[in-house]
Amino acid sequence: MALLELKNVSVHYGIQRGTVKAVENVSFNLDRGETLGLVGESGCGKTTAAFAITRLLPENGEIVEGTITFDGRIIAGSEEEMALPPKKRRKYVENMMTDFRWDEVSMIFQSAMNAFNPVFKVGDQIGEAIRAHDDVTKEEARKKVIELFKLVGLDPERIDGFPHEYSGGMKQRGMIAMALACNPKLIIADEPTTALDVIMQDRVLAEIRDLQRKLGMAMIIITHDISVVAEVAEKIAIMYAGRVFEFGGIESVFERPANPYAMGLLASFPSIIGEKKPLYSIPGSPPDLANPPSGCKFHPRCKFAKEICKDEEPELVEVEPNHFSLCHFALELFNGQLSEVR
Repeated sequence: MALLELKNVSVHYGIQRGTVKAVENVSFNLDRGETLGLVGESGCGKTTAAFAITRLLPENGEIVEGTITFDGRIIAGSEEEMALPPKKRRKYVENMMTDFRWDEVSMIFQSAMNAFNPVFKVGDQIGEAIRAHDDVTKEEARKKVIELFKLVGLDPERIDGFPHEYSGGMKQRGMIAMALACNPKLIIADEPTTALDVIMQDRVLAEIRDLQRKLGMAMIIITHDISVVAEVAEKIAIMYAGRVFEFGGIESVFERPANPYAMGLLASFPSIIGEKKPLYSIPGSPPDLANPPSGCKFHPRCKFAKEICKDEEPELVEVEPNHFSLCHFALELFNGQLSEVR
């Protein structure tokens, strides 16, 4: 049984000019100890999918269909929840998720530079998360924070420092320590290396991988940088306009992509091995999700688009075991019957 499974999950935001379909019919799974890379351009729905899993959507956001199952327990979309009116549903969710968050799933939020409260000491903020979920004294929580600092490579003497006294890399390590505070089964890391230089990025990623192996945790890493996913993940889900356009094992998707968007994204990153090729630039911009195009949402930017792409939305096709593509021509692309992106 998978640790985490999303089935046909859709998340909508209500705004003044209508409804933003931020996540549409998204399905993927993650096993214990695995790492999934969730990638795509800004605004494609990556962070919304993460907030759906942790049930941290803003008031104007709602899971309108689908189910999310974690460790055999339905945490979103159960019949009991969906039968409740909106106000009672929010209270039901908060009561259900109070012990679930941090104990079962924790999150490294995007931009560690701003994630800590600036007026409280970093150690106290991590200790507060521990005491909120574990029956420990303040002194016992402090001892655990010291252990966490050592685990992530922070000097324990900096436990009483304020966020502004930490460098960017130290804040990132502090956020990782907070995410590990209650030994969760799954960590969701939203752009964990943003704003770090490449040397510090490599160190942080190496630390995350090492901690994951030691503690046996699963992880979802959200990023727009495919090179990061290639380094740390076993699976990849490529999102565009709220949909998962391709999902599968890292090697399978990288070696034989079966979706034009995935092909373009992979061709837009340089490689230090193999034949040197000009980088590809996907033309145009992502669509307005309050007023998306008909048919396949990628067709205005796709070099392979036909009339069927403009008129009909494609279905998810399994091109090989556990490798899926959302494209009318998925099998042709996978089998090399259409020319590659140049």
